[in-house]
Amino acid sequence: MSHLTDEARAAFRDAQPKIASGDDCLEAIVAANPARRTVLKNGLLGLSMLPMLGALAACDDDGNAASPTPTPTPTPTPAASYAISFASVAINTNDTVTVPAGYTVDVLLKAGDSVETGTAYAPGSFPTSATQTNLWAGGNHDGMEFFDLSGVDPNSGGLLAINHELPDYNILFSSGSYNAGTATAADKAIALSAVGVSVVEIAKGTDGKFAVKAGSRFNKRYTGNTDYRAGGPAAGLLSSTIRGTLNNCSSGRTPWGTYLTCEETTNNYIDTTQPNNHYGWVVEIDPYQELAAPTKRTAMGRFSHENVAYMTDANNRVAFYMGDDSTPGCIYKFVPDRAFSTSNRASNIDMLDYGTLYVARFNADGTGEWRALVQGQNGLVANAVDPGNVSQSTTPPTPTTVSFNSTADILINTQSAARVAGGTLMDRPEWITVAPNKQAIFVTLTNNGGRRVTDNANPRTTNLHGHILKFRENGDSPLATRFTWEVFLLAGNPNLAEANLKGNISGDYFSSPDGLRIDPQGRLWVETDHNLTGNAGTLNGAAVTMTQAFGNNSMYHVDQISKASKRFLVGPEGCEITGIAYTPDLKNFFINIQHPTKNWPVSGQQPRSSTIVVRRTDGQPVGN
Repeated sequence: MSHLTDEARAAFRDAQPKIASGDDCLEAIVAANPARRTVLKNGLLGLSMLPMLGALAACDDDGNAASPTPTPTPTPTPAASYAISFASVAINTNDTVTVPAGYTVDVLLKAGDSVETGTAYAPGSFPTSATQTNLWAGGNHDGMEFFDLSGVDPNSGGLLAINHELPDYNILFSSGSYNAGTATAADKAIALSAVGVSVVEIAKGTDGKFAVKAGSRFNKRYTGNTDYRAGGPAAGLLSSTIRGTLNNCSSGRTPWGTYLTCEETTNNYIDTTQPNNHYGWVVEIDPYQELAAPTKRTAMGRFSHENVAYMTDANNRVAFYMGDDSTPGCIYKFVPDRAFSTSNRASNIDMLDYGTLYVARFNADGTGEWRALVQGQNGLVANAVDPGNVSQSTTPPTPTTVSFNSTADILINTQSAARVAGGTLMDRPEWITVAPNKQAIFVTLTNNGGRRVTDNANPRTTNLHGHILKFRENGDSPLATRFTWEVFLLAGNPNLAEANLKGNISGDYFSSPDGLRIDPQGRLWVETDHNLTGNAGTLNGAAVTMTQAFGNNSMYHVDQISKASKRFLVGPEGCEITGIAYTPDLKNFFINIQHPTKNWPVSGQQPRSSTIVVRRTDGQPVGN
């Protein structure tokens, strides 16, 4: 979550796809053996077909053995290396994207660029109607996912779905700001047009650079002005048609190839006339525009959603893991009632409407349990007692009485239900990622400067710099109801005087871990979002800001075993680094630069949030 979002909602805040997954998913297979791309690129073949193709290639059309034609033995192509060998980028406060030697950065999509056909943002002018801006890329680019297109080599093209957390107000209004209380209806519509989701088709040119494919039938905007439907047990308490999605922070995907955009707000602070319970949901969008209309999936609970990560098993059962980016918030998982289909995509259309939502409880002994948020269980009854945010004060808050008379009551008021059920209050759980081997799940706990009561999973009071937690499901199963856990690392600058702010990072240190993803080669990437002007602690006898202690926000590789950290990228002034997606060969990383403040990405123009592409100049995978 951007600190700008905190400010924006301060007055309202309560304290053709891949049908395979895990080690067998298409991007993992190709990353491990890029030569298989020639087999897979023309469509999604069942993995069981792969051994058969070699035999078929040796037969003619009549099924008879064909005489082989001798050919020269080709020179073997060296195997791609996924070793992390880049030279660390130094901490800096430069107004540019800094990457290691041998890498290049291309700007792919800026706030205000055209997604659907229309007139893009023109520097020096401001829009007068949402009719124009509804077609633009929104602002504050955040989570995103890359999707294959049938018949297209995904290392050269595909679809990119991108979240927009908050408008880039500086290109929308001459004042550079927005006030919901005084905004006209036209201004509200313009502001709402800049949140939501952009889906764009991208293609690599002969120069090796990716660009948006203008006029593609897949290019589409889903905004705060778009109508959405609701599905699941709480849908009956909402309007049949909901106007808008907003505060679209991080994201996720499903095994059946749909996009999950996460609403990190439980109110519409841009248009305060809208009902609060219309927001705070996971919204499922089909980037191929084949299945259901965009739908708010109420079975996954209403809270300040950050992202969604999933784990599957051999029987196609799946669990979706989610964090509540609140101070404090809980960690959840949702388990659909049935297995998903790998052969009939349309049959998965309502998978996310039926299932069980759980909240995580982290016990002091390193074990944990998933407590079902089900009416009649775990204290979720009429006249239940909500203990409140007990971590934020040494004096416990006054408990409140809340009634959970139905599943819908629990889903509308999930944060309270989680506290009643005994879920552990965490330090702003943001991104969650699942290891390809299913043996680890990581979650960033970005920070919680207001924590006053600690526990083993949240061991620091005044946790300004955050930490990363690691847990493992019993049996490595998405259906497990118990797990084990550990604190993976504590963020912070080791040179700070305060013991609770030092951290224990090995190598390049950072504050406020936020974006998080394990790629198909099992490499863990971490992005940061520290408030650049906030207090970081005491350095060399003087109080310092976050920028003085950590430089601009950055991106890191952290080794899962040694926990050694290497700084891979530093962003321009004022920005947050967020969003991680990549082509299957891992040679192109898509990263989002959110809310830069000075003179990036176009010199002489207003700063704009943008999606960039990072790649090596020698064509090797990112990381070398």
